[in-house]
Amino acid sequence: MKLESYEVDSSPENRALFADFAAALDEEIMGVPAFFVCGQMIVGFDETTGGLLASVADYCHDLLQQDLAAEVESAEPPPQEVALPFFGNLEAGQLSLPVLTLVLGGVDAFNPCAFFVLLFLLSLLAHAHSRRRMLLVGGVFVLFSGLLYFLFMAAWLHFFLVLEGLRAVTLIAGLVAGALAVINIKDFFLAGQGPSLEIPEGRKPGLFARMRGLLAADSLPAMLAGTVVLALAANTYELLCSTGFPLVYTRALTLNELSTAGYYLYLALYNVIYVLPLLVIVAVFTFTLGSRKLSAGEGRVLKLLSGLMMLGLGVVLIAAPELLDNSLTALALLVLALVATWLLHRFAGRRGRAT
Repeated sequence: MKLESYEVDSSPENRALFADFAAALDEEIMGVPAFFVCGQMIVGFDETTGGLLASVADYCHDLLQQDLAAEVESAEPPPQEVALPFFGNLEAGQLSLPVLTLVLGGVDAFNPCAFFVLLFLLSLLAHAHSRRRMLLVGGVFVLFSGLLYFLFMAAWLHFFLVLEGLRAVTLIAGLVAGALAVINIKDFFLAGQGPSLEIPEGRKPGLFARMRGLLAADSLPAMLAGTVVLALAANTYELLCSTGFPLVYTRALTLNELSTAGYYLYLALYNVIYVLPLLVIVAVFTFTLGSRKLSAGEGRVLKLLSGLMMLGLGVVLIAAPELLDNSLTALALLVLALVATWLLHRFAGRRGRAT
């Protein structure tokens, strides 16, 4: 025990300190010696005071030891870190963002509008029987499609960052995602009726004309320039099909505190995942010189899957956006959307055969 002694008879400073100590405990100065120990003021000294001071000090020491032990037990364990390429060390709790990026980018990649344009373009190029031309045109088309999509998502990202902190922004994002999801699900059951997220019929002839123009290009620079123009035009229309997932993903991204470089790295990762299926299609068509179009039924199934997935994400954003911090949330939503799509597709097929 360390005992500090202050003489108050000749020291105004010590008398002021004495008064402050007594006032802090709501006590009046009765005289000296006065002892302050464990939040108590004990005045006077006789044959029992020493034992009293020792017992109070021991009791106070035991309480402090218990408090320290409780703090140690309640302390959170150090975060577990996982090393990921390009992203460095991430805490296990942060893995939900890479998982969410993988899942949403993967589902968004199966975009019926993008498939429709690319498959039609490659089908035309297949008649030229030139693998080099198919690979060049298809690769440039996919590259500029990804770049335009990246810029589109960056615009959403900055919009949400400007309005960061407003709960209403997350709520509105969830409502918009839910509305877009309902339209996509409607298109599976009632195709051609009411509003639809697809390339407008009036714009398709212009796109087809640009595609056929590529076949007539005399030089490689003219062909590549025409491909860039086609990609920009086609993806401008495709944004009508693709608003939902970029909206949900960029909002989920801004719910995490990242650096500016971190935000853009995740956007880049999302867009790499987004274009991978398109690159696979280009590679397969180039190797086989195949010619295939996306059927209306296949397009409806893809829209149903994206609609169900988007609906689940919209509900999460509205009801409990913090669930997006859990790595299992995106995976669970994907599994539920896949199962529901399979069941609804089978049900619709049986009903069609029955009628």
